[in-house]
This record gives sequence, C-alpha cells and structure tokens, in this order.
Amino acid sequence: MEWLRTVFAVSQRRACGLLRYNRASYYYEPVVKDERALILRLRELAFTRVRYGYRRLAVLLQREGWNVGKKRVLRLYRAENLLVRTKHRKKRTSHLRVNLGPSTAPNQRWSMDFMSERFENGRYFRILTIIDQFSRECPLLWADLSLTGPKVVACLGVLAGTRGLPMVITVDNGSEFCSRAMDVWSYRNGVKLDFIRPGRPVENGFIESFNGRLRDECLNVHVFFDLADARKKLEAWRHDYNEVRPHGSLAKLTPSEFARRASPLGGSGPQTKHPLAGVPLGRQPSSIPSRKLARSLVQ
Repeated sequence: MEWLRTVFAVSQRRACGLLRYNRASYYYEPVVKDERALILRLRELAFTRVRYGYRRLAVLLQREGWNVGKKRVLRLYRAENLLVRTKHRKKRTSHLRVNLGPSTAPNQRWSMDFMSERFENGRYFRILTIIDQFSRECPLLWADLSLTGPKVVACLGVLAGTRGLPMVITVDNGSEFCSRAMDVWSYRNGVKLDFIRPGRPVENGFIESFNGRLRDECLNVHVFFDLADARKKLEAWRHDYNEVRPHGSLAKLTPSEFARRASPLGGSGPQTKHPLAGVPLGRQPSSIPSRKLARSLVQ
C-alpha cells in the first residue's frame, strides 16, 4: 500500500480502491487481549493435573467462571507447551463375547480388579479397585500388603453396610475371586460373580480403563513411603476422581454428579472419607451409560 502511494503519487483512498482493499481494514489496529491471568491459571491447573488434556482443563476453567472455549484453551495450551505425551497403540480386531446387556438402574453392576505398586523402598503392595459400570464412580480403593479372598470379602462387607451391593460383579479369574470365601459370600448375599474368559481383560474393559487412569494420574505421579501414606494418597485421588474430575463419557459431568442425577433417590452428596473408616457412602448408579443418556441427564 505505501509503495503504491509513493511510486504513483496517489491518495490512500485511490490506492485502496485500486487494490479493492477495505479502508476500515487498512486503519484497523488489533487489540491484544491481556491473557496473562488466564495463562497463569491454565499453567497452575496443568501442573496440578499433570495428565489432563486441554479438554478437561477447559472444563475446569469454565467451572471456575472463565469465559473460554476449548479452541482458545487449546491455543494457549500449545503456546505454553503443555501437551501430554501419549503412546498411540495400534488397533486390533477382537471377537467380543455375548453382551449381558446394559444395566438400567443404580447399583446393578460393578467391576473389580487388583493393581500392584511399590513403596519407596522397593517393596510391593496391592490395590483393590472397584468401579460402578453405570456412573463410573469408584466406591473403594483399598491398599494392603496382601489381598486375599477373605480380605476382599471384608471390604465388600463394609460397602454392603454403607451403600448396598450390586446384582453382578465382573471379575477376572484370579485366585482371590475364585476362592471359597468369595464363593460363599456371593451365594449368601445373592450377588452373581461374572467371570471373564481367561486371558481376555478386554471383557472387563471398565475396570481396565479405570486402572489406566489410576496408574497415569496417581500411581505414576506420587511416591509412596508406607501403607498409611499409600491409603491416604489413594483416597485423596478417589475423592478427586468422583467429585472433581470431568468424565468424557458422562457429558463432562463428574461420576458423583452423574450418579445423583441418574439415581431415583438423588444420591446423598459427596463423600470425603474412606469407606473403611466407617463413614457412609452415597448411593451410586451402576450401568453402562451411553453418551446420549449422559447428555439427557445434563438437560
């Protein structure tokens, strides 16, 4: 524009007309928004939630009152180099077994499994993980040096007194779940143990996915010094997972919020202490909610 006006000695109006360039665009001066506060808060959340992507961080910012969209958060997320490193796995075809059908009411079906982790001194301990298939809520994370069949029965007995039991629990073929103690307990309480086929953990996909989140967001982040320290940190993460963490399969609701909306009783509010500490837990739904159902509960 300036070259044209200088060489041919034409006015600014004439130059804009020749180039078919809007004069308002020529005079426009961009206004740079001050995003320092937003960037600072985004970095704080990213450093606190080290395995959260930009979508979950955007949900957390919106909950705090920030008027931001996911695209704006993504732009700042990339500019601050906060990208989460992930491994891309190859998809493989697999044969699925006959589906038992999704549950349609609270507390119908749970999934249960074990995980292993090490203390700071290298000694291993085990973690019992339980998840509600409907609300994706975690009613219990219990760490111990060893978890036998009777210990699993004791944990389930506490949950039976605080929130009730499901009709079906999906488990693998581990010795603890196949033990006589579990067999007697399930018969007395009318709970069916749905054993997956050996070597097919994908058939218990809900708990496998949950274990991945637990490993990624908690076990790989913290150092555990003893059993008491492990139980404290696991319970803190469980509460955060149930009450704060937005879940992608539940229309960005937290599992507890989804449970309260889906439950005919409306739930009983957030839980802050561990079930084995004697504090009652709220009733939580259990099923396989579709995305359509999740969105309907939000409305």
